[in-house]
Amino acid sequence: MRGVKRFLAYRILTYVLVLIVAFSINFLIPRLIPGSPIRSIISRLERRGQRVGGQAVVQTYIHMFGLEGDLLTQYLNYLGQLFQGNLGISISWFPTPVQTLILRSLPWTIGLLLTATIVSWVAGNLLGGLIGWMGESKITKIVFPIALVLSTIPYYLLAILLVFLFAFIFPIFPTGGGASVDIIWQGFSLQYMLDILRHSILPMLSIIISSIGWWLLSMRAMMINVLEEDYVMLAELKGLKRSTIFIKYGFRNALLPQVTGLAMSIGNIMGGALLTEVIFAYPGVGWLLYTAIANLDYPVIQGIVLLIIFSVCTAVLIIDVLYPLIDPRIRLGE
Repeated sequence: MRGVKRFLAYRILTYVLVLIVAFSINFLIPRLIPGSPIRSIISRLERRGQRVGGQAVVQTYIHMFGLEGDLLTQYLNYLGQLFQGNLGISISWFPTPVQTLILRSLPWTIGLLLTATIVSWVAGNLLGGLIGWMGESKITKIVFPIALVLSTIPYYLLAILLVFLFAFIFPIFPTGGGASVDIIWQGFSLQYMLDILRHSILPMLSIIISSIGWWLLSMRAMMINVLEEDYVMLAELKGLKRSTIFIKYGFRNALLPQVTGLAMSIGNIMGGALLTEVIFAYPGVGWLLYTAIANLDYPVIQGIVLLIIFSVCTAVLIIDVLYPLIDPRIRLGE
């Protein structure tokens, strides 16, 4: 138990420190973008022929969005609002609160990212474990080069290729969006759910196909190393069934590093999913972030990045907390 407590205390302390540093960086990065978001909005309004009430209106907006004073003053205001659970008001979608915009987009990203991550991780580990268990077979010689190629292709390049093939050359799936514009919202009907699924297939496939190659290769390498361990040889000498050796001695022990790998790759998976959403104009957090950056919408940029940082750090912490339940060596304090 002492080993578990020390392990968890270290992980929680690291979690808190990372959040503090990340929140501070989150405040600075949007303000390094050249230009003023308020001036940009007023210029767009004036180009449309809309009259703005002069400098007084500009100062009112600057005060409203927390952009007045020096960086230290803005930072203190930012922390004060953050501790109150207030992410501010969007500049581009004024007067909509940032929380409202994020809550509209979050279910799309969660559904896409969670499904793609689970499918790619489970399928990649199962296939990798089986291929590593079979050794140098004909199937391995076919699957290994394919997985090697897929693991090197970024999400966004694969997404562009899928759009070109299955939306233009073979128009099977839509080019983008979350649902068809001609389907009227009448609750979660079967027609509406099937339409959402049809729009999500290509972005989901781009994440799954690109991720599954990496998980397959890494699991294969882990399985090959585990098969050389003494306890596997002892199980074979005892005459245990091949399936028992594979599941209890081989796959189970090879899976431990893959759990750690999942925690370390969550940030990359999240980043790839956001870029995929931009390519497919998928109405998730990634598309919202893209439009916010294009419009210099500081509050929305900060709110989304804050959500991503918190989500990734929390997911890693949860995996770290569950890890002692999987690996008995940590429970023993080794």
